[in-house]
Amino acid sequence: MSAPGRRIVILGAGAWGTALANSFGYKGLSVVLIDRDAERAREMAAARENKRFLPGVALSPHVDITADVSALAGAGAALLAVPAQQLRQALRAVAGLFRPGTPALVCAKGIEHGTGCFMSEIVAEEAPAAVPAILSGPSFAADVARGLPTAVILASGDQRLAATLAGELSSATLRIYHGSDVRGVEIGGAAKNVLAIACGIVHGRRLGESARAALIARGFAEIMRFARAFGARPETLMGLSGLGDTVLTCGSNQSRNFAFGEALGQGVPPAGAAGGKLVEGAFTASALIAKAHGVGVEMPVCEAVEAVIAGDLTIDQAIEALMNRPIKPET
Repeated sequence: MSAPGRRIVILGAGAWGTALANSFGYKGLSVVLIDRDAERAREMAAARENKRFLPGVALSPHVDITADVSALAGAGAALLAVPAQQLRQALRAVAGLFRPGTPALVCAKGIEHGTGCFMSEIVAEEAPAAVPAILSGPSFAADVARGLPTAVILASGDQRLAATLAGELSSATLRIYHGSDVRGVEIGGAAKNVLAIACGIVHGRRLGESARAALIARGFAEIMRFARAFGARPETLMGLSGLGDTVLTCGSNQSRNFAFGEALGQGVPPAGAAGGKLVEGAFTASALIAKAHGVGVEMPVCEAVEAVIAGDLTIDQAIEALMNRPIKPET
């Protein structure tokens, strides 16, 4: 198994990829940040700042910026900071660059639309030489980039590798726990995005804090049911990637998913509610529900979100359907 050494390569120079590069760079690690747009890469290298995604945040001098994906060759660890729905395509372009045993840490939170694949499954299919891992948890890119205290989790089926990477990448401001429950970590990160949309709708429609609290509790219960059906451990969902990330994204419009839901609640159609930004939960919702139906798991809150996004229900109809479900014991 290859060790991360001192050379970290991050594919994807959006807000999250740049924030992680900065965190690792200020720790003193050698970091290469890849933006496949050559002009953007040149601008970032010249300005020492990602003006598009993290304006005002100076890049660490230990971060090199390039558009050349061949920088992945020989990497001690590769972080895949591309959107969930673009991960497969991105991996197909670079799969041949991974040395056998190279850790490939997916930083996206989602389930692939159309195939229903989890992120670790996409890595296994498209880059079989790499070792899949997931980096997830309650973290806003701006907080990490500015060195504000943050804790996340890194999960891999290889527990020793996960522990080594967590130690290598942790810093005084970014604490990385490690674990082996890959499925639990990636389900927590993906499913909470859909729940965050629901909470944004409640906020945008001004339905009150009592409604939002109930929605979080019942939505999280159905995420737990879903996770158990796919072999995840309950304690994983009660940790950073599940409960922690849910607390963060279900109460702040810094979350794109919450902000998208808030716009829906204010009457903005789904096509315009994203405001030109990528909303992972909007793509994950249908994939999540399809997988839930496949294993016989009821997810009424997430189903309501998916129906609203698809235009199959209005928000008022979704609320009525949820409130008029049969009364039964809380489980």
